[in-house]
Amino acid sequence: MAQATILGAAGFVGSRLRRRLEGQGIAPFCPGRDDPAVFEQDLGVVYDCAGLTADYAARPFDTVEAHATLVARLAERARFDRLIVLSSTRLYDSSRAELAREDDALILRPAEPRHIYDLSKALGENIALTQTAGRGAVARLSNVFDWEAGSPGFLSEWLIRAAGARSFTLDSSPTVARDYIHVDDVVEALIAMAAAPAPGIVNVASGELTLNSQIAEIFAQAGWRVDFARRDAVPRPPCADAAKLRDLGVHPRPALDVIRGYLESLA
Repeated sequence: MAQATILGAAGFVGSRLRRRLEGQGIAPFCPGRDDPAVFEQDLGVVYDCAGLTADYAARPFDTVEAHATLVARLAERARFDRLIVLSSTRLYDSSRAELAREDDALILRPAEPRHIYDLSKALGENIALTQTAGRGAVARLSNVFDWEAGSPGFLSEWLIRAAGARSFTLDSSPTVARDYIHVDDVVEALIAMAAAPAPGIVNVASGELTLNSQIAEIFAQAGWRVDFARRDAVPRPPCADAAKLRDLGVHPRPALDVIRGYLESLA
């Protein structure tokens, strides 16, 4: 990879990707928002890491801008070798399938307020895949975690909290299950997608669901006490099929192994 561009390089995934590329001797172009240079120079491999997650409902128009409009502008005006758009396995949430594959039909409801996230992501995917002359690809990320300060997401917050307390109560249920993948494995997947001839849509996921109760057991074995404020039974979401990711040579580490190693580092 001779040239790379990261949009959203100050964000969670974008900043870690930037670090990895710089470690490989690649100095990525990391433009700020609305930087006109994006449309004035060759961008090489573009990683579109810009997006809204936790605050999408409060900022619906910014959500559409980040997830779809920006992708349309890039497809229409920018010069690039490949455009990799970060999307989400949240698009499978309405599916009743136990295993969600990349080519499955999506269930999207225009009248559902939460689906502004899903619809905008799906539109961005469509533009990347159909309006870039075969140069677009989509990485559907599952629940990405880490323990560096500021890392977003439930599991990240849990792990960060563990560094300062040995006993705490979480506002969740032990029956909640999610597909967790560490941010470093996500970065490995994104780099592999750039090297693949035509990756299309790839589920960037571990391929297995992990229960809160399983994570709590790992904590207990390491000397922590974790309680849950709720005990309701929560339906499990579809599990993202990670076969295409493994075909790219990327094998994400099991979340429980990563968590165990992190807790051991705190001991």
